[in-house]
Amino acid sequence: QVQLVESGGGLVQPGGSLRLSCAVSGRTFSSYAMGWFRQALGKEREFVAAIWWSAGITYYGKSVKGRFTISRDNAKNTAYLQMNSLKPEDTAVYYCAAKIGWYDLGLPSKYDSWGQGTQVTVSS
Repeated sequence: QVQLVESGGGLVQPGGSLRLSCAVSGRTFSSYAMGWFRQALGKEREFVAAIWWSAGITYYGKSVKGRFTISRDNAKNTAYLQMNSLKPEDTAVYYCAAKIGWYDLGLPSKYDSWGQGTQVTVSS
């Protein structure tokens, strides 16, 4: 398993931007997919985006496609989620997660490692 630590959450106005970071450690992870999920109060955990660490291939959930961008920095062992044009419905706790293999990306149960989460609140 790998260890994941998120940061970068906070309060932002509608239309604003935030960048979340996920620091990765523990073992080599070239064969890993890194995912971002979010969970709003009283709702199920929702897939946001994923990236295949070695190839940089990305995949997005429908609700964020075109507004959010997932990326990674190999030198810093860090994954990022750039969130633009934020809406109140983006308010949630955001989690990064890791799994081996580029499949079942949208299923939280398929991920082996999770961070502690970071709160994002979009409000005026």
